[in-house]
Amino acid sequence: MPAKIPVKVLVQQRSVREALSGLLGLLFGAALLALANHEASATLAPTPAPAPAPVLAPAPPNSPPSAPFDAPTPVASYQLKASLDASKHRITGTGTLRFTNTAQTATSELYFHLYLNAFKNTKSLFQRSEFRGARSNRKATVPGSIDVEKVVAVEMGNQDLWPSAEHHSPGDPDDETDIRVSLPRALAAGETLTLQLAWKSQLPELTERSGFAGDFNMVAQWFPKLARLEPNGTWAHFPFHPNSEFYADFGDYEVTLDVPSDEVVGASGEQIRKEDHAGRTALTFRALGVHDFAWTAWPRFLTRDEVMSGVQVRLLYPVAAESLVARELDAVRFALPHFEQLYGRYPYSTLTLVHPPADAEGAGGMEYPTLITTGGAASHNLFARGIELVTVHELGHQWFYGLVASNESASPFLDEGLNSYAEAEAMHSRWGNVSGGKLWDLELSAAAVTRAQAAAAQFDDAVGNAAALFSDFSSIGSLVYARTATIMQTLAGVYGKAQLQAALGAYTRRYRFQHPSAEDFIEQVATVLGPEAERALRALIFERGFLDYTVSEVNSAPASESGKDPWLGDVLIRRHGTVSFPVDIVLFAADGSEHRQRWNGSAPWLRIDYSGTSELIGAVIDPELKLPIDSNLLNNSKMLKPKSAARSYERLVYGAQLLLG
Repeated sequence: MPAKIPVKVLVQQRSVREALSGLLGLLFGAALLALANHEASATLAPTPAPAPAPVLAPAPPNSPPSAPFDAPTPVASYQLKASLDASKHRITGTGTLRFTNTAQTATSELYFHLYLNAFKNTKSLFQRSEFRGARSNRKATVPGSIDVEKVVAVEMGNQDLWPSAEHHSPGDPDDETDIRVSLPRALAAGETLTLQLAWKSQLPELTERSGFAGDFNMVAQWFPKLARLEPNGTWAHFPFHPNSEFYADFGDYEVTLDVPSDEVVGASGEQIRKEDHAGRTALTFRALGVHDFAWTAWPRFLTRDEVMSGVQVRLLYPVAAESLVARELDAVRFALPHFEQLYGRYPYSTLTLVHPPADAEGAGGMEYPTLITTGGAASHNLFARGIELVTVHELGHQWFYGLVASNESASPFLDEGLNSYAEAEAMHSRWGNVSGGKLWDLELSAAAVTRAQAAAAQFDDAVGNAAALFSDFSSIGSLVYARTATIMQTLAGVYGKAQLQAALGAYTRRYRFQHPSAEDFIEQVATVLGPEAERALRALIFERGFLDYTVSEVNSAPASESGKDPWLGDVLIRRHGTVSFPVDIVLFAADGSEHRQRWNGSAPWLRIDYSGTSELIGAVIDPELKLPIDSNLLNNSKMLKPKSAARSYERLVYGAQLLLG
């Protein structure tokens, strides 16, 4: 047969087909760029324009919402009352915080996070420098702040602690987002302290996830929030970093929101009470076993309600997003039971989705306990499945951040990275190889784009860095989101998807309602997948480890003596990098026969001898793309005598890879 079999095989490889599909970028590149917002940056991919939005059918019959069944013992619980001045975007709040010292030692101090102070003035850490490279990449033009009026320690003689509080974040005299408060006496291990709070919050112009746009209010990090006291007695406190997120203890929240009666409100938890009075409405929400509380208010929200897997799901959206409602609900309808099966039951009775209006896209793509925001720039794209991707990603955060409450500031890969893998896996389970898109016979998966994004930045920094140590959000998107997901896809390829899912499922169930560290996660992977997986994972996460298998040589010639095997040859395979995985290598002969060999990859090179009745014409490493962590897929194949069609194909693939990068 003519020497075209390797070309056919290469076309059939998922890796190369996906790279070739990158030519869609010529058509959809602008759409992809528009989708590169907060959460969608991890695995954005083009897809054909959707059909006109279907009319929503009535919600299918389902079981009624179920009450929380396995909430944790509360550590930091809040009972709050807040009144919204909608015209001034100002909140006046009072309430009670009950905190139990669950550490092994006494503590003589408290730390409060006042993150709205990041937008207070030009002296804050964010306004001084960290706005560069942040998600929004801009300062807040209208300031925001938290002005604490009192923090009274009831069990310590009703003493107001706030007059003696530090005036700035530790080590930064101009930042006021991380405030230390001394206690009159040590709070013993196991002792509970009641604090009476009063404060005023001014929302900034919507900049970094919280704030206002017109008459829309997204209210997050809006109350004096206690930092987490670790078991060893140290406080996990840190100033506001725009590319980091939040970390706190679990507790029970009961929050009453007093708002103008025309406001439509969405909030964490379940609404348990409603009272109208003089043009205003007081709505009380209860959220048990959570570590944050966020809410939104806008007079023009429309709502859709549906019960899914026993959970009352509510979607708040502007009329302009009506065509996207069916797609968002369809995504949750699939992903909620899917995630429950893999990572454990969703324990709360409600889930609220918020699709912000067009002038408030900065609030889209964010997660809070029992409340997620979707929309954003993804909603404008006719060529991408971005709205489903953002919705699935944010829903996944109910496990990877919500129920498994790792320290996202210290180890963001445990949150965003594992969730990006969960998102890509769910997208593939729902839409298969076209989870990204399809144009004629060219298919693109979301995982393919993730892999290309990860490869482009693989040497820039360590995946396991703390969030504040990355140069900008683009690096976090490429490394924390995309490269972590690609690492997990590689483990699935090597050890089997079922084994990896068993490891992740064991991790999410063991550390449900806990605060695991990176070591806890790696230990769980090692328990299920073994020590070799642990060694590779450590190198890839913490050491900028990398892997590049390449076909260095393909040699073939007639045998010098006639005999049974008139053709002899060999193939030289090299492994570049600091990581190794076992890999399949396939040799191709001109008559169409294949010769497959498994290599453990531990040595820096391998030479494979060939003898056969037909000329050896090429070799391919990892034909099923089980190792997407491989740095350069374009050197995974080599032909002895490439014909013009094959050379054109290789150039086409190379151009596609550049587009994906």
